Amino acid sequence: MIKDKKTGLSSKLSEIVVHGMQEKKGNEIVRLDLRNINSSVSDYFVICHADSTAQVNAIAKSVEDEVYKAFGQDPWHKEGQGNGEWILLDFVDVVVHIFKTDKREHYGIEDLWGDAAIQTYQSA
Repeated sequence: MIKDKKTGLSSKLSEIVVHGMQEKKGNEIVRLDLRNINSSVSDYFVICHADSTAQVNAIAKSVEDEVYKAFGQDPWHKEGQGNGEWILLDFVDVVVHIFKTDKREHYGIEDLWGDAAIQTYQSA
């Protein structure tokens, strides 16, 4: 029962993250559901990209703002905000990856988690 409650919260958190990305026109937003993968580090990865470092930073700020409004929660850990090429926001059960377009192609995160169920979203 506790697992179901936690899973429900992580699903809601991932939807709030997607909304934050959509608010700043994140490109090719995907949510990888990692809950059925044994070695997964979280329940979900949510990934998008943007064409400029300014937009990458704006998306990250939007995601942080939307999650804080909905849950009163800041990321447990953040990386990459200095260069704006790949920002990682770690909310423990949901890990957010915001790439500059060329970096997303280079790292291919979706390919690393090929067993995950993938849901795609349109920008707002």
